Amino acid sequence: MSTHAGYKGPGDCPPVIPVFPLPGALLLPRGQMPLNIFEPRYLAMVDDALRTDRVIGMIQPDAEGGASPMSPKLYRVGCAGRITQFAETGDGRYLLSLTGIGRFRVMSEFATTGAYRRCQVSYDDFAIDFTARAGEDAVDRDGVLRALRDFVDSNDLKVDWAGIEEAPNEALVNALCMMSPFGVREKQAMLEAPDLKTRAEILVAVTEMEMVRSTGPEPTMQ
Repeated sequence: MSTHAGYKGPGDCPPVIPVFPLPGALLLPRGQMPLNIFEPRYLAMVDDALRTDRVIGMIQPDAEGGASPMSPKLYRVGCAGRITQFAETGDGRYLLSLTGIGRFRVMSEFATTGAYRRCQVSYDDFAIDFTARAGEDAVDRDGVLRALRDFVDSNDLKVDWAGIEEAPNEALVNALCMMSPFGVREKQAMLEAPDLKTRAEILVAVTEMEMVRSTGPEPTMQ
């Protein structure tokens, strides 16, 4: 899937966007993220986005950065997404799908005058995001699939192997990163990877470390 036709490079993206701080939520270019919105401030955020360019910035709170739970410190890098599906439920919730456009770096944050947070951002450091499937040939696909098989087997999971085998490298790596059950730091490292090859390597390394941690050390003979 290509990035929305209106966004061909950093200069096409809005420089001021609402941001949605959500730990563990990783959006990547051309990825699809479902969201269930129910807090009043984020309902207002979606209303405003739908009236303008439909762009929302997904970003993780930095738990080690302090600040209040209502206004946590943010990591400096997030990913902008466009609302590509929208539905309203009978109990007042919004069900969205965001399609990743490109990563951004937070340059400054506006003083909060409304319910949600808004930042001035730059996409210039991540111009590669606007080229679909950039760097696919450098990905160790066999290594990614091997780590996935080991993780699936050790956790007794079910996966659509036929769909995985058919997925191009970019879609495969980004989808696995987005769906992975890892923590905020690991997700942020995947997000900030300079290229697809590095992101795949981080995914494999984190998956292998998680398997070692979950199995624990081998018992020793006395």
